Amino acid sequence: MRLKQRIYLILDIPKPGDRLSRWFDIFLIGLIFLNVLAMIAESVEGFDYLSGTFYHWFEIVSVLIFTVEYVLRIWTCTENPRYGQTVTGRIRFLFSPMVVIDLLAILPFYLPFVCYDLRSIRAIRLFRFFRVAKVARYSKALQTLGRVITSKKAELMTTLFVLILLLVIASTFMYFAENEKQPEVFSSIPAAMWWAVATLTTVGYGDVCPITPLGKFMASIIAILGIGMFALPTGILGAGFVEEVQNSKKALKKCPYCGGDLT
Repeated sequence: MRLKQRIYLILDIPKPGDRLSRWFDIFLIGLIFLNVLAMIAESVEGFDYLSGTFYHWFEIVSVLIFTVEYVLRIWTCTENPRYGQTVTGRIRFLFSPMVVIDLLAILPFYLPFVCYDLRSIRAIRLFRFFRVAKVARYSKALQTLGRVITSKKAELMTTLFVLILLLVIASTFMYFAENEKQPEVFSSIPAAMWWAVATLTTVGYGDVCPITPLGKFMASIIAILGIGMFALPTGILGAGFVEEVQNSKKALKKCPYCGGDLT
């Protein structure tokens, strides 16, 4: 087996019983979580010394490891028939979602060397959070969630459109019902959207509420509608997970070589 193919299999397609690939995934998952814990600790008063000592070197080592991984993925991506072309294949690979996340995970470390605006540097550091998203590459649970969302994207987009429509209608009605009595609270339809979001999601902070009889009546209807509307995505995702589990069980009963049923 060629070195390039072996590295590709370790990075992307672990075979059953391949201990090196398994330990590589475990190592990277552990490194990602340690980076997240370090980022959290850095924001806690009393742990400031981490920024100048341990955390500084831990950040350098982590970024170097992530950078090597990123470069190796670009080098070996042509082993995948989807990105088989040496140039165009790699270009398409660079713009794939997970590779973009990999780049954003290491970008904050390198950009300060070419960016001298301190405000920009502080904003760039927020991209370190994308190291959490790298876990999706190694987590079967997150991959399953991604497949479910992809398979149900049409239903979810329809639900999202209806929710946005309901949000606009609720905000508009409440603005006309309450603006005269509470001009400082319901000053505009966009301002009324805060109340609509809190009501439709059944959070109900209580900082903004209707006082007119018409406003209270509409708020009651909107609150009831919100319960049903926000339950729809849950039902859609639940059905998607059931289908995914059933498909996984069927796949286990198929021969991976000929596609025939295993008895």
